[in-house]
Amino acid sequence: MSEIDVSVNIPLGETVRLTTKNVPCVLTIAGSDSGGGAGIQADLKTFAALEVFGTCVITAITAQNTQGVYEILPVSPQTVERQIEAVLKDIPVKAAKTGMLYSGAIMEVVAEAINHHKLRVVVDPVFQAGTGDLLIHERDKETLIEKIVPQAFILTPNRFEAEEIAQMKIQNVEDMRRAAKRIAKLGAKAVVVKGGHLESAEATDVLYYEDEFTTFKKPRVKVNIHGGGCTFSAAITAYLALDHNVMEAVTKAEQFMQNTITFGWRIGGGRVPVNPMAHLYNEAEKFRVLENVSSAARMVEEHSEFLPYIAEVGTQVAMALPFASTPQEVAAVEGRILKFRDKAKATGSVQFGASSHVASIILTTMKHDPSYRASLNLHYDAELVKAFERTGFMVSSFDRKLEPSRVKTVEGGTLVWGVEKTIRNVGKIPDVIYDLGEIGKEPMIRVLGSSAICVVEKALASVLAVEKES
Repeated sequence: MSEIDVSVNIPLGETVRLTTKNVPCVLTIAGSDSGGGAGIQADLKTFAALEVFGTCVITAITAQNTQGVYEILPVSPQTVERQIEAVLKDIPVKAAKTGMLYSGAIMEVVAEAINHHKLRVVVDPVFQAGTGDLLIHERDKETLIEKIVPQAFILTPNRFEAEEIAQMKIQNVEDMRRAAKRIAKLGAKAVVVKGGHLESAEATDVLYYEDEFTTFKKPRVKVNIHGGGCTFSAAITAYLALDHNVMEAVTKAEQFMQNTITFGWRIGGGRVPVNPMAHLYNEAEKFRVLENVSSAARMVEEHSEFLPYIAEVGTQVAMALPFASTPQEVAAVEGRILKFRDKAKATGSVQFGASSHVASIILTTMKHDPSYRASLNLHYDAELVKAFERTGFMVSSFDRKLEPSRVKTVEGGTLVWGVEKTIRNVGKIPDVIYDLGEIGKEPMIRVLGSSAICVVEKALASVLAVEKES
């Protein structure tokens, strides 16, 4: 057997100095999910994504997956207590959270620890898993309400948990407000009642803090998620440890959850685990995306062949982060690319959120295929469309005359409708989507692809083909 020597660029005999930085530490007290989508596992992923150091106390071991919970083995109260003491004796925890506590005996131990160590705790009052399986002894719900809820710095019940704690039915947002206020009287400093289980077009959460209500509304994602409550409360905990106040921590956690849910991991045959790492992947890709769009814009500027096809309203090239769900996560040229004398010129720098219209096209295509993250628009030209087809690209179109009147009243609605209609008709995302415009709307070609450079290269190949033919 041959040996392989692996060396690193460190002089032999030299001591490597550890480089460290201060990082806020947090604690989660919850159950272990063998499926990896909820509980301790979801909490630690969330902490890592938000750059805080996560520690954990395991209250129960579960045999579960995306379809259900098949067995629960509670950890002894004594071992739970020893875990808490071991962590807090050595590690400076700035904020903590609780999840599945399971038994009254464990709750007694946790309540005593919260009080003794003066922990600032986000309490996720877990009663059951998303699959409906109970994660607490029915007889111990009262113990949780009497011992844990009053010590919560922030309490995050979902609709059903809030109904049990507040002893009332919740049918609408006004009921959520009344329930939050009633729960706060039990001692919780702040209460976030989550409305994901309410039947409505939007998902609405209500925060009650210092006698004031704040409502958070988000587009509803049509998916049965797993680990959403754990991840949300863990995100709030992390933001508190990062020195955000209650309002800031909850607001940032709400924003964090949008992509976490939208880009959940479709594994297994049941519910979809949320993706806490989407935030981290987006952060890691920001510089690369800005560089890609900047390079693509320079390509348009440097190739005079593009000049006849620069749109009258300005040409835009844009690219989204890998887990983008809003225009603020799509980078584009601020002010667009315009004709300037005999050149195409980008009139501003590349910024995230610089284009809502092209962003809407990209975000729509990403719902069908997340790899299609970029778009370039050019003025419509029949010969250029033919050149795209001759070059081997798939070309399709939509007719604005067929657009429903209700869509026209929505800003940017036409593009979303047109792209959706085209993709449905073709059965996949084409390389090019064009429309012939209408009164007040310039006819336009839109090139789609995996990156900003990619769409400019597609367009350049076709533009050069037109020039060659003429």
